Amino acid sequence: MTTYFDEPQSMYYRFGEDQSQVLKVLAERYIGANAQADFVYRAFQREGILQTSSGLYDLNLGERFPEVIKGQLVYAAGLVWGDEERNLDVLLRCYGPVRFFFNGALHYRSNVMDELEPDSTVKVSIDIKPGWNTLVLEMKYTPAGFGCQFGSDEGKVRILNVVAPFAERAGQAGWAYSVPFTPERQTTVNSHSSSADATILVPESLDVFGHEQDNGLQWLPRQAWNEQEQVLPPLERMYGRSVHQSVYAWTRINHTDPQSHSIRLHGQASGSLHIWLQQQEVVRLEQAGSFDVTVPVHFGFNDLLVCSTCSDADTPWQFTVQAHNKEQNVQPELPWRIRGTGHENWLYAGPFASGAEPAPEWMNRMDRLYDGGGNSIAQHTYWRLDRPGTWIRPYYENAMLSNKWTVGQVTNYGRWDYPLGVTIYGLLQAGDYLNRPDIVRYAAEHVQSCTRMYDYSLWDREQYGFPAINQQLVMLKMLDNCGSFGSAMLQAYGACEEPTFLPIAERIADFILTRLERQPDGAFYRKCIGEYAANTMWADDLYMSTPFLVRYARLTGRTEALDEAARQFLLFRKYLYMPEQQIMSHVYDFKYNQATQVPWGRGNGWTLFSLSEVLEALPKNHAQRGELIAFFNDLCAGYVALQADSGLWHQVLNEPDTYEEASCTAMFAYGFARGVRFGWLHDPGIYTAAAQKAWNGLTRHAIDRQGNVHGVCSGSRYAFTPEYYDRDLRTVTNDNHGIGIMMLAGTEVARMKQHLGQTIGVSDGILS
Repeated sequence: MTTYFDEPQSMYYRFGEDQSQVLKVLAERYIGANAQADFVYRAFQREGILQTSSGLYDLNLGERFPEVIKGQLVYAAGLVWGDEERNLDVLLRCYGPVRFFFNGALHYRSNVMDELEPDSTVKVSIDIKPGWNTLVLEMKYTPAGFGCQFGSDEGKVRILNVVAPFAERAGQAGWAYSVPFTPERQTTVNSHSSSADATILVPESLDVFGHEQDNGLQWLPRQAWNEQEQVLPPLERMYGRSVHQSVYAWTRINHTDPQSHSIRLHGQASGSLHIWLQQQEVVRLEQAGSFDVTVPVHFGFNDLLVCSTCSDADTPWQFTVQAHNKEQNVQPELPWRIRGTGHENWLYAGPFASGAEPAPEWMNRMDRLYDGGGNSIAQHTYWRLDRPGTWIRPYYENAMLSNKWTVGQVTNYGRWDYPLGVTIYGLLQAGDYLNRPDIVRYAAEHVQSCTRMYDYSLWDREQYGFPAINQQLVMLKMLDNCGSFGSAMLQAYGACEEPTFLPIAERIADFILTRLERQPDGAFYRKCIGEYAANTMWADDLYMSTPFLVRYARLTGRTEALDEAARQFLLFRKYLYMPEQQIMSHVYDFKYNQATQVPWGRGNGWTLFSLSEVLEALPKNHAQRGELIAFFNDLCAGYVALQADSGLWHQVLNEPDTYEEASCTAMFAYGFARGVRFGWLHDPGIYTAAAQKAWNGLTRHAIDRQGNVHGVCSGSRYAFTPEYYDRDLRTVTNDNHGIGIMMLAGTEVARMKQHLGQTIGVSDGILS
């Protein structure tokens, strides 16, 4: 038997069969470890290094520096934060000679084949350490090319957020890169040395935490306006002098005097001007002029929003606003926590056609893209700073960083990916069962944080090549990117009726029903040209598709989605079912026209889990219902025969020497319990006992008394041998592939017992 902790540490030792207590601890531990947190907002310069559609940073220096001389060098430098030690594979595609330094050590030097073969991609493994990690690329110009592409392998999943180096750029997103220089003429980069001898610059000697001017190079993108731009008013240098165009400007006033309840606002404008304080209009100028008003103010922060219109092509476009409390000037400050802004204190959005501006009540927020008057999303706009080409971008980052670059809470909150879809579903079901609206609300708000930024993330991709958030939803190339989280999104719709869910559901449904790759018989499969998974069918994809189709059909009334879900089960059975043991192979490989014949536990768990979701939704008169119920019984018979004495199932179901795995066990418990409750099983007594045995096994051997989940296999590739699954796929504590399914298994086993009238105990008024 596989042991993950000692018996006194188990959830069963602490709570026995009190399922309500177990579910509470599971849900509360997860929420406590993944506190609600907004995206990290950073300044980003559009003139900087952008990404390709696959997420690689494109340092094509030949396009940026057409006058470069043979032999000149450019350095690009950046920082990457590590929450903990982890390994990451990065890809390099060289346009010319490249050296890559990681944390001061040379990790890669290109060879002639890398440099001259245009399609050559090199994979380099790096070990990210806790704290800041330094990246330096040295790129030399030759007539064959100049620069490289650089980024993480599978960029939409293993996101590599590069932050600018140097004190002057602290907190900004993106690389800093030097102007080309001839190394023989470059003086030493050691600012503490008095030597002025010519030397070749060594990349590892760059002080990326110091001041950029100390290393003797000129760095881009530029941080300040040039002399001609500096003489223009802020609105004019950002937007030009566009008559009948308006711009919103947003700041906030920190009122710290508890004895005073008003402030004085005064200033002037070159055209019409509207000012709102805490969403109450306090100034309205219909034409150029000045204003001087005393307005009520709250203690603490007060949002101040200005809408300025350019009314005259012959007059500089500008406005001024000053705030005074009694005789003291009140300095405005940025209305949102944004890294890399220096001394800026205003955000700007526009331009908008005068009279067609967004309503002011929509402006004091960061989760909205604004219509700039065009028909395409590329013509929309977002917030920016009064700096050359500098916009605000939200980033999903595992750690929330302070202005002093210190690490804070690690969180999964606000991320869209398929394991989190299962987690959200588990929280929704556990919250409903426990009558805990706070748990349901947390799960729904996680989904809302993604969907409310969906339009923005599409625009972000248009502007910068690769989206900073919602990467998988925006790219939408396979079922992993949409089905699981999309299903959780529709499950959450009943709790919040968030309108942004519906257009995303339509896009996912269109992808699955009309654009997803299929075999000639209509079966879903993974085309994945040029990848390891090319031309394969995975049992996992039943979960990545059919639960979403079921919920979409229920919400919209489109029965063809439900019919497709039923059809896919029969097609997958044709390719993956192992009738001798009544279990499923993990993968069918069309390159070899055969199944792997390896019954991976979680792949089989996805199958039974998803089939129960489809059966629940199928009408009694549906043409495939009888055949699918028979298939459900066949699978359950195969699975129950392989249950270990501990109550768990093995990582490879028919290989008892492989370790006992928790996530597949939870899914079999879930499927058995639903089969009993809905009356699909021919011999429910066997499966009632097996489901209870599985749940007790999980609480004894896989869930500890703090609610940590052990024994969950990491995300899988596939193989034709069981050794890969047992030896290469090790377990991960608190992996999102397992946390949600534990809650789902617990709620379903509890509901099964309620259905059968088995009252084990009562906790907080809830039958368990």
